[in-house]
Amino acid sequence: MNRQLTALLGNGQRLDGGAMFGNAPKAVWSRWIAPDAENRIPLACRAMLIEELDDAGAVTRRILCEAGIGAFFPPDLRERFGVTEPQHVLLESLAAVGLATADIDVVVLSHLHFDHAGGLLDAYDADTPRRLVFERAWYVVGAEAWARANSPHPRDRASFIPELPDLLTATGRLEIVAHAEDEPAVSAVLGADYSFFVSEGHTPGQLLIRVPGRDGPVVFGGDLIPGRPWVHLPITMGYDRNPERLIDEKSGLIKDLEAQNGRIFFTHDDGVALGRPTMDAKGRHAATEVWAAPVRLAI
Repeated sequence: MNRQLTALLGNGQRLDGGAMFGNAPKAVWSRWIAPDAENRIPLACRAMLIEELDDAGAVTRRILCEAGIGAFFPPDLRERFGVTEPQHVLLESLAAVGLATADIDVVVLSHLHFDHAGGLLDAYDADTPRRLVFERAWYVVGAEAWARANSPHPRDRASFIPELPDLLTATGRLEIVAHAEDEPAVSAVLGADYSFFVSEGHTPGQLLIRVPGRDGPVVFGGDLIPGRPWVHLPITMGYDRNPERLIDEKSGLIKDLEAQNGRIFFTHDDGVALGRPTMDAKGRHAATEVWAAPVRLAI
């Protein structure tokens, strides 16, 4: 099967740089991303669109990996969480490549934190109940991530949208992917061509889709590897629930991708959507071959 990949920007964010870089000192991380006067750094909330093609080059299915933060927040919360635009930017990005919400067949959610799932909802309107914008899509989410969204821990309760699980369930098009610890996670909706890297370090059961490619796989980095600075193994976020486990997971994934000539899709990198991890002469991992904003890139 042939596939093409497009990076779609959603609403941007500005979040505290110290929180985004965990125990790394500002003297280090500020060389990578310059903070503003409030110590916030710019972050993308980027979605990955996979289009499957038949032998004649016609699109047979469109799979959207996540939906970013969207524009569902009321103005006061939009300000609190640093959302930079009031309109639903992801829908504008879809329109820019000639697509509407009805063109999306499947939405894959690595987890249900609002900066990854908020774009499923329409833009804020005080007089209108929240609704899902992808009116005919199937939704795929992992069982652990689903359980966490329905019963959050106090540490991350504010990261979830309380109405979202009921809205997803009501569609009748929700697949909850369960798997045993020693078995691969597989989605019946997506099919056997797609697999997942399961990560527990940031949040329980984060499912990172692995897309097969002709010259190596592409893995959606989610919050395991949100951007280029986080390819460096010791760098984690203050939001991660288990940084040491996350580093071990990241090491395994990066080494696997390096061996397979694979690439990572960055959802939160403000400047780059896709990169190929490599190791430098000092044995440090980095993304040295990058694509800023691929549009229908053959993979």
